[in-house]
Amino acid sequence: MIFPPDHPEFPNMPKGIKEVLKEHAIETKNLQMECKEPKCMPDAMTCCASRILSLQPDFQAQKSLVQEVIEAAGHLCIFLPKFHCELNFIEFFWGAIKRYLCNHCDYSFNTLKENLPKALASIEHKTIRLWEHCMIRWMEAYRLGMCAKEAQMKVKEFSSRVYTSHRRVPETLARQFDA
Repeated sequence: MIFPPDHPEFPNMPKGIKEVLKEHAIETKNLQMECKEPKCMPDAMTCCASRILSLQPDFQAQKSLVQEVIEAAGHLCIFLPKFHCELNFIEFFWGAIKRYLCNHCDYSFNTLKENLPKALASIEHKTIRLWEHCMIRWMEAYRLGMCAKEAQMKVKEFSSRVYTSHRRVPETLARQFDA
């Protein structure tokens, strides 16, 4: 995606969509760079240069720089769905940290620096595991094809707040076991 350092006109400069498509032997004459509509049509293959490039196998296989750096350091990079904070238990962790800091705040930077390690240590491992188990239940509900509202009901079924005793199971859950 970048011209080589010895390129006569554009050394170390980004190539751009037209240049990349030319390298793929795809004609760019009379081709729009992007669709005039907000998005390309889902089944469109050659509506614009951006769409054509996005459908190239080498372009689809390219990992993001963030993912490459994380994996090069020997870690696993997992991208979670956008706008689904219930599937990312770290959000609950940061929420608890912020709540602790807000409750122990005098609005000075020094106090913030002093309280941040205390806030991080205030979250028990047991609580983090509970958030993780809750996230797993959300994922199971989504895998079953439930919408967010149905999934929320399913997750609440397994919550200890719903059960009044360990011997009593909600009728809806009992029916699922009978099926």
